[in-house]
Amino acid sequence: MTTTIDAVFDGHVFLPTQPINVPPNTRVQLSIIAEAPPAARSFLDVAEALALEGPADWSLHLDAYVYGGKVPQ
Repeated sequence: MTTTIDAVFDGHVFLPTQPINVPPNTRVQLSIIAEAPPAARSFLDVAEALALEGPADWSLHLDAYVYGGKVPQ
C-alpha cells in the first residue's frame, strides 16, 4: 500500500497534518521531500502591500492619530 501524507517534523518526530489509516506500531518507510521555506519579505515590502491610506503627516503626528489627540496645525 502506498499513501502520500503531509507531515511536520518537530525536531524529534514526524507528525502527520491529517489523520492516516495505519494501525499503531506498523512499520512504514518514509521518503522525505522538504519544501522550500517561503521567501522572507522585508518590513517595507509588507507595509507597502497593505496599501494603507491616510493623511500625509501620519509619521509626524502618529500619536495624535492613533490615540485621538489633537493634530497640531
